[in-house]
Amino acid sequence: MIVRAARPEDHAPIAAVVDDWWGRPVADHLMPLFFEHFHDTSLVVEDDEGQLVGFLVGFLSQSEPSEAYIHFVGVAPTARQQGIAADLYHRFFSMAQQRGRSVVRAITSPINTNSIAFHRALGFAVTPADETHSMVQFTKDLNS
Repeated sequence: MIVRAARPEDHAPIAAVVDDWWGRPVADHLMPLFFEHFHDTSLVVEDDEGQLVGFLVGFLSQSEPSEAYIHFVGVAPTARQQGIAADLYHRFFSMAQQRGRSVVRAITSPINTNSIAFHRALGFAVTPADETHSMVQFTKDLNS
């Protein structure tokens, strides 16, 4: 497996498969601007033949200088249970710390129980949300 920084041209091939990978329509949440403006904090995983097997879109908060945010992560169904997502998260944690961040935030859908369990296993805590927020919010303190 090869892990590399994302590039703007990665958007189209990722958008083409992400609905199938997730089993529901989510591609409209993955806009090209993430790959244009946050490619240096986003990652792509390819197999030895150059085929896309995973990605992470993350960025450093401009409003909260101690925080970073993981917006979107996907792993091909055929490549799951190999530690790819956890590796991507750990690489992002390291990148965030190197750039002076101490908190990483993420969200997931309340129906995605696998994602909730995954985030908890990585040390994220569920962040209380107001009743109008339809997503589960997570916070991870990189210093603990």
